[in-house]
Amino acid sequence: MSQAKALEQFIALHKNESPLLLGNVWDAHTTKLAQDAGYKAIGTSSHAIAIALGYADGENISLEELLCAIKRIVAVASVPVSVDFEAGYSTAPNQVADNVKLLTDLGIVGINLEDGIVKDGTRVLEDANKLVDKIKAIKQVTNVFINARVDTYTTKHVQALEESIKRALQYKEAGADGIFVPLIETEADIKAFTEKVDLPLNVFTTAKLPAYDQLGALGVKRLSHGGKQFDQLMKISKDIFQKFIDTKDYKVILGS
Repeated sequence: MSQAKALEQFIALHKNESPLLLGNVWDAHTTKLAQDAGYKAIGTSSHAIAIALGYADGENISLEELLCAIKRIVAVASVPVSVDFEAGYSTAPNQVADNVKLLTDLGIVGINLEDGIVKDGTRVLEDANKLVDKIKAIKQVTNVFINARVDTYTTKHVQALEESIKRALQYKEAGADGIFVPLIETEADIKAFTEKVDLPLNVFTTAKLPAYDQLGALGVKRLSHGGKQFDQLMKISKDIFQKFIDTKDYKVILGS
C-alpha cells in the first residue's frame, strides 16, 4: 500500500462513531500480532521501543536507532502506521520537519508530537508556541497526520481542561489533524473538550476511563494504550526470571 493510500485510510478510521482502537507496538513481531488480532492501524510506543533497546524514556534513544526500529515495523505492516515521535528529536522546527520527512519516506502516515518534555525524569509542559511552530514546519515539508499531544493532565496543570482546549485550538489553527490528551478521564471533561474542539480526540487507556462504547458517545475518535502492554509483559518476564533462578523448576520456563 502506498503512503498516500495508507494516509487516506488512516484519516477515514478517525471518522467512525466508534473510536479507532490502536494496537500499540514496539517491534516487527508485535506488529504482526496486532494485525493478526484484527487491529486496523498500528501506533508505536516510544516508551516501549526505548526501554527494549536499553534507554530511559524521553528521547534518549538516537533518531537513527528509532528510524531503524520503525523501518522494521513498516516492513511487516499491512495497515497504517503512526509513530510516537515524542517532541520531534529537535527543538528547531525545521529540523523536526526534516526528521518527520524521514519517517514518511519510510511509509508511516501519522505521528504523535507532544508539548511536554521529560527533564530529569519529570514531564514538563512547554510553551504552546513551540509545538505550533513545529506543526507548521512539518506541514510545509510532508503530508502526515499530526496528532498533537497536549500534556496538561500529565503535568497536573491547575486548569487542565481549560488549558487543553486552548492549546488544542492553537494546534488546530497551525494544522494539526488530531488531538491527544493523555489522562483526560472524566465524562464531563471529555464531553466539554469535544464540544469545543472539532478535531478527532485521542484518549489514553486508564482504569478510570469510561467504557469503550461510552467513549464513542462522548465524541472520542481514538483510543491508545502506549507502553502499558509492554510494561505488563516485562513484569511477567521479570517474575519468570526470578522464579526460575530461585527454584530451578523447569515448569517455570516451560509454562507446564
